[in-house]
Formats: sequence, C-alpha cells, structure tokens
Amino acid sequence: MNSPATRDHSIHWTLDPDVIFLNHGSFGACPRSVQQYQQALRERIERQPVDFFVRDMEEFLDDARRALAAFVGCRPADLAWVPNITTGVNAVLRSLKFRAGDELLVSNHEYNACRNTLEFVARRDGASVVVAELPFPIDGPEIAHEIIMDAVTEHTRLALLDHVTSQTGLVMPLETLIPALRERSVQTLVDGAHAPGMIEVDIDALGADYYSANCHKWICAPKGAGFLHVRPEHQETIRPAVISHGANSRRRDRSRFLVEFDWPGTWDPSAVLSVPEALQAMESFLPGGWPAVRAHNHELAVAGRRLICEALDVAAPCPQSMLGSLAAVPLPDSTGPESDSPLYGDPLQTELLERWHIEVPLIPWPAHPKRLIRISAQLYNELSHYERLASALHELFS
Repeated sequence: MNSPATRDHSIHWTLDPDVIFLNHGSFGACPRSVQQYQQALRERIERQPVDFFVRDMEEFLDDARRALAAFVGCRPADLAWVPNITTGVNAVLRSLKFRAGDELLVSNHEYNACRNTLEFVARRDGASVVVAELPFPIDGPEIAHEIIMDAVTEHTRLALLDHVTSQTGLVMPLETLIPALRERSVQTLVDGAHAPGMIEVDIDALGADYYSANCHKWICAPKGAGFLHVRPEHQETIRPAVISHGANSRRRDRSRFLVEFDWPGTWDPSAVLSVPEALQAMESFLPGGWPAVRAHNHELAVAGRRLICEALDVAAPCPQSMLGSLAAVPLPDSTGPESDSPLYGDPLQTELLERWHIEVPLIPWPAHPKRLIRISAQLYNELSHYERLASALHELFS
C-alpha cells in the first residue's frame, strides 16, 4: 500500500531513512515544508521582537485560530492556544472546584499525564476518582458506552473521556457518551490528543464542555502546538495554567478567555502559527485532501495490525471500526524488570530498534508484565514496514 506521499518520503519528511518509524503517535513528525515555514517565522520574530510580540502577534494568532477552528468544527472565539493537551487538561481541571463526596469519572485507558492531573485535583478538593474498567480486547463501542455509563452515580460531576485512547488506540463513542452524560448533569472534558487529523472532528456537534488536543500529532504541526476548546458558558470559570498580564486586563474588545490564554508570558508562538501551514501541507499530499489522508492511514493501520496478529497468531483485539490510524496488539508478557517509564522502558523496544531498525512503542498495559505493541500509520509508512515488524515478532515469539 504505497501512496504518492510515501514515494516522495525524502522530499516531504526529514525522518531518519535508516529507521522504520512506526511511532508517529507519540510525538508526531513534521513535514519539511512546515519546518521551513516555522523557521522563517522565528527569523521574523528575531528581526524585530517588539514589533512582532506587541503589534503583530495577536492578529497572527487569530488568523491561525480561524484556520484550526474551521478544521475542527467550532467557533474561533471558543478556541485557546496551549502548547499541548496536558496543559489544556491542567487549565480545566485546576480551574474547577469540587467538594468532598464528588466523583470524577475516567476510564482505565486514560493517558497517564491527564490521569495524574485528575488525581491531583481530587486529592486537593476531597473528591474521589472513579475508574470505569474497559476491557481490551473489546467487542465494540457499545461495550465502552455501557461500562462508562454504569459507573455514573448521583455524585458524578465530571467525566474525563478519551476521543482516541493513547495506549490502546480505540476510537471512543463520544457521539453517544456526551449526550448521555449531559442528561445525567455530568460535565465532559475530552482528551482529544490523537483525534484531529486522525479522524474527522466536529467539536460543536460533539457538544463536550471542554475539549483539548494536540496539533503536533496527526495534523503534523511543529511540537508545542495544541488547543483548548471551552464552551462559552464556561469561559469565565476556566483560567490558563499560567496566570499572566491578562488576569487584570481592562480590555473589552476581546474575551477575557482569549486575553489570558494568548499571553502566558514570553513564548515561542511559531509552532501554533504554523498550524495553517501544516493543514495545507497535509491536505496537498494526496489528491483527495484530508479525507483521503485519514482513509489511507486507517486502511494502512488495519492492514498492519492484521499482519502482526497473523505473526503472533492472535485475534484482532477490537473491531476495525474502533480504529483510526493507531492499532495495539497484546504481546506475550515481558520478562524484563518493570520500568519507571509508561512508554519506553521495555528492553524489547530497544532490541527491535537495534536489530531491525524499527521504532515502535511497547506499552505496559494494563500493568507490567502485561504489554501491548502499538503501531501508527502515516503517509510516510508503507505495508513493507509492517511486514518487517511482523517478521521480527514471528522470529522473537514463534
């Protein structure tokens, strides 16, 4: 399965040609043209920093905000820039106040950094974290919906939901979960880290109270580009993780929400200002634009997973309808020691890189020694990459 973008790998991407990179999901990869655009922005900043930060930056941020809002289906006024989803989740959770006895709902698939923030806020306020235990393998999205809703009680105040789970690569049924939670008076905070660029996202249609995501993953913007969407009725409550000059601004020409989030202190805005360039670059790589990119990557992830399952002689752990362009498959238990790293401590990951030149994460899940191998699919990948991984796994475990 080769696309025109795959054939032009060396033109469009700066990845090491000696490494089969199957880990786009962790930190993304930024096309060459977008890196060049960002560097030009940095040079412009350094030519006249005062002119840029004081006179020009706000308009540039608004232009980039409009482009991203159109892509993710929301009003620009409801979209704030943050460097990454962890910052966005911290801004929301640390702005909200809970009481003793309140319950904060999360699934056992939630990303560790965001789960840590939820635990921190629960301890601060005397609330409790309730974990919905979703199985993996899983038979379908209706199972996830049922288990999460069964965990809701009269004390549930907020649910932290993945759009696409990081460890297991599952596309969660937010279209049914968010309305059902709203009917129970439960606010929703969506961890959308992997969704924009991987699957079609329409934030306003989803209706979550809060939605945060990265642009450096599947949109392929530079590192340090993320966003936080907050519904208008909540914007007076939500403060940025960094309090700066906007906290006592007397401006009335824009919302306090944007005034505070747009100036966290002196920062390098070149990553978020490069988001429109990344959107255009990725759209140009295939004749069908973004729908074709998403379809290509989904089909490649499904094909790659099939090869790995065959090599390990295991069944697919979820229906392909629950996949975007990530796919995880259980591996035999680890024989090595437990690592402090939630993603990169398994010695087999190092062996795959050193012996076969394959960069792919092995994830302890649900806990060591249980583990998963998680593949990503992006335009620079091709089917032969997964064939090589499948061959390596067959050699290791047959």
